[in-house]
Amino acid sequence: MELDALDQQLLSLLQANAREGTAELARRLGLARTTVVARIARLEREGVVAGYGVRLGQRLAGSAVRAWCALRVLPKAGPAVLQTLQALPQVEEVSAVSGPFDYLVFLRCTSHEQLDGLLDRIGQLDGVQNTQTSIVLSRKIDRRSVGG
Repeated sequence: MELDALDQQLLSLLQANAREGTAELARRLGLARTTVVARIARLEREGVVAGYGVRLGQRLAGSAVRAWCALRVLPKAGPAVLQTLQALPQVEEVSAVSGPFDYLVFLRCTSHEQLDGLLDRIGQLDGVQNTQTSIVLSRKIDRRSVGG
């Protein structure tokens, strides 16, 4: 699907605030409200917009201990490892990656102790050969955050 400049502007506004009313979106884009409603419906129908979610504010996000954990997994163990990771609420994202590791896992914990226990649990999963973890000290650029 081809996205024109208005689609891209609309997506940018929705990414900044998905709860923005269609009347306000229309005003900011210089379009009729019905046009904005139709464009959003088309973007959803075509799979460009897959859903809407919540971004955590700095108050909660700032107190979290975040880490990236790279996993090397035995080839046949991938599905079982992913199923276990899916069930862990501290796992926010899992990406298959190229290079010496198979998956890159983004973790959000309430404390260093919780992260330590979680890393022990992940490292002991059947099929996990090796892990390497980096704790996030601070974000320097985050285009997904409010005001970012």
